[in-house]
Amino acid sequence: MLGIEWLKPGVFFGSILYALIGVGVFWLSFLIVDKLTPYDLWGEIVDKKNVALAIVVGSMAIAIGLIVAAAIH
Repeated sequence: MLGIEWLKPGVFFGSILYALIGVGVFWLSFLIVDKLTPYDLWGEIVDKKNVALAIVVGSMAIAIGLIVAAAIH
């Protein structure tokens, strides 16, 4: 049964903090991957409409998100 446990300030702000840390780690890891690739990911996906690269980058983003979520959980 779901109570009001999540409304306690410690639990609420702890969740917000972990969410911000998760987003920060995700953003940092995505920037690292972007720097490691030999071309501009955004330019390839948006300007040149490279669908295959968009699928790979999207899959990578989902994988990084799952890793960050599992590490925080």
